[in-house]
Order: sequence, then structure tokens, then C-alpha cells
Amino acid sequence: MVFKCQEDSFLKQFLTTVVSCEEAKLKVPSNGDSEPIELEGYNVICEDTILFPEGGGQPCDYGTINGLPVRSVIRQGKDAVHFVETCKRFEVGSEARQVLDWERRLDHMQQHSGQHLITELFDKEFTYNTTSWWLGSEVSYIELNTKHVITRESLDVIENMANDIIREGRPVSVALIEESDLHELKGLRAPRGLPKDVEGPVRVIRIEGQRDNMCCGTHVNNLSQLQCVKLLYAEKSKNSVNVYFVVGQRVPKVLGQCFEREQQVTLALKGGPPQHVELIQKLQNNLKATKKSFQKLLKDLAIMEAEKLESLPKPLPKYYSLHKKDGIEPDFINTFLRNVSVEGILLFFLTVSEPSVGRQPGKGHMVLKGDPELVEQFGPKFMEILDGKGNGKEGMYQGKINDSDKIKLCEALLEKHFGNVNNTEVKKEPAQGS
Repeated sequence: MVFKCQEDSFLKQFLTTVVSCEEAKLKVPSNGDSEPIELEGYNVICEDTILFPEGGGQPCDYGTINGLPVRSVIRQGKDAVHFVETCKRFEVGSEARQVLDWERRLDHMQQHSGQHLITELFDKEFTYNTTSWWLGSEVSYIELNTKHVITRESLDVIENMANDIIREGRPVSVALIEESDLHELKGLRAPRGLPKDVEGPVRVIRIEGQRDNMCCGTHVNNLSQLQCVKLLYAEKSKNSVNVYFVVGQRVPKVLGQCFEREQQVTLALKGGPPQHVELIQKLQNNLKATKKSFQKLLKDLAIMEAEKLESLPKPLPKYYSLHKKDGIEPDFINTFLRNVSVEGILLFFLTVSEPSVGRQPGKGHMVLKGDPELVEQFGPKFMEILDGKGNGKEGMYQGKINDSDKIKLCEALLEKHFGNVNNTEVKKEPAQGS
């Protein structure tokens, strides 16, 4: 089945008839990291459609039917199923006025036609075959069946060739060919991207000077409509290389984003683009020196805390708590434990964490060290209270924590335990923090 959108990719409005309408739900991504939103509406099938159903690596079109938003279009055999977000049912046989989201369509046509051009040039110039491609919302890529590193120089060769061809304004046409006649076409590309359940004539895209390519997507009718191509970078994977690109209206958009970021970096570094690399290297060197000094101060602080414990009046407490909430690294705990030589303390409860920000509790690291029975008893409990994960053996339990605000609950359990065990007054070093 060839839909109206495939016959005329530039048709923006279309009047057709409703064939079926069934109540349905659709899950769509929400803003942020929350769960998807479930929309209620109807799956509507029309006699024909100008809204492209997802397929061949190309996302579906958006638009409206009778003024109501179409959130998804998928192909089922010879039918295009439109999910329309509405509480109103469409009557079978009624008129359906389809209006296309033209900006989205034009973008998809530019990326898809550009992909065909880039694919052909990589094949001709380097004999790299495209095994798949992906049309993203911001950037697209083709997957090339090569293990070779594709350099910036090679990308520039293909990019320059593509833009030369675009300036020539080569025509792009569509032919419908019966499957039985495909063998007569010489050099026809493999049916990459055609749905498995495609029915009827096969749609072939023809770009002057290139091999014919079977494809179900929407395309420009002249390469000049691509405006330009920009190959961004190549990324090697296990057995292939992905080449990322933008075409048409996305090129000035990406350029604008890059310039905006450049201005922000210039403001932060207090130096223009020619100095960026030098200034960043200087910052990195300063950071290394600062980190080295910080490690020295961290060691001194841990040793000071150990000496402070040893200077406590006797008898020493049965357990000792030490908590730092200013982003100190776990090495602080290890240095502290290496420099503690006191006897009689049954359990050390030590944590380091980031400070809490708003409603977000601080994340960090916890260590219990001491009597193996006590460590085994309290370790898992504390991890549950502090929303963490850890393990331990031979008198040591440690792990990452996600809620340092609940440290006092853990201390309350220790206070209760040691208060019940001992009939005499328990001395406890107050919890310390910054």
C-alpha cells in the first residue's frame, strides 16, 4: 500500500473518509525522568493519509484530524493507524480533514534524503556499506560496515562532495515498481528499511546520478531543498562506525547552539575562542595542583581526628561516631582508621557525604569497623536506614549511602544498644561534622 503522503510528500492538507475508529490508549514520554504519560483517545483508520506512519528508520508525522491532535501513526499492513487524542469518537464514513505538521515533515524529508546521499557517497568513495540508520530528534547517524577509523579528513571529503551535488540541484523522483519487476533494475540497493509486511508495488527513490534505492519514507523532490549537509563526527563501535550528521534546517540550528556555547565558555574562561584550549589546559593544571593540596589537607585532618580521639578522657566510649558532610572523599575514613591505635572501642561508625541540597538528601560512603558480631548486626540495618547498598566481612562493613540525613536514626540504635548492654553510664563522643 502506497499512502498519499508517499505519492506527494509536499501535500499539507487532505480530505478523506474514516474507515474505522476504536478506543485506545497511548503512552508518551513525559518531561524529565518521571514515568510516561498515558493518553486516552481513539485509533482512527482513514481511506488514505498524508500523515506518514513510522517506518524505514523515519519517525511518524504529527498533525491533526478534524482539528484534533494526532500523537502517533503506525502502519498495520495496508492501513495507517492514527492515534487521535480526544474523548470524541469518529463516526465511520464521516469526513476526515487531515492537516500536516509541515515543519516536522520538512525536517524528516531533509534528513532522510540527505541520508541517501551520504550513504551513496560513502559506498562510492570508500566502499563502506550502510547497514542501518537512525533519524534522531536532534542528530541522525548512519551505521557503516567497517572497522576502519574514519578521520575528519575523510568526513570532509564526503561532506564537500555532498554539498557540491546539492548545489547542482539534482532531481529526486519516486517510482512504483511491481515486486516481480525489481530484478530488471540494475544496481538497485538492497531493501533496507522496508517494512516486512509491505504489500503491493515497491516504492523506489531515484536521485539523478545515484543508484535506485527501495524506501518507504518521504523525500524532497530536488536535492537543492536539502540546503546543506554537515557531517559532525564518526564514532567507532564494536564492528562498525556510526557517522553523525545534520541536514537542512538543522545545520544553522546546530551552528547557533555551538556559537551560544562558545560565548558561554568565553565568558567563563575570560578569553576568546583562540585561547580556549590554552585556558582549559591551564585550568586542568590548576585543578591537579589543588587536588594534590586537598589530598594533603585531607590526610592531615584525618590524622588530627584520630589524635583527638586518643586524647579523650578514659574510659573511652563503647562506640565512636564521626560524620563529615562537606563532600570529603572516602579516603578520609581509611586514613583515620589507619591512624587510630586506641583499644576498648567496640564499634566505629564513620560516614562521609555531600551536603543535603533542598529536598535531596546527601549521598556518601559509610564504614562500620569493630567487633564482628556488632558489625554484622548493624551493617545491614544501617544500609536500609540510609538507603544504601554494601557488604562486609571480618569486622568491616562498608557501602554507598543515599540519605545521610538519617544518620541520627542509626546513632539512636547504637545508643539504645550500648545503653542496654551496660549498667554503667556510657560515654559517647558527639557526632562531628562540618
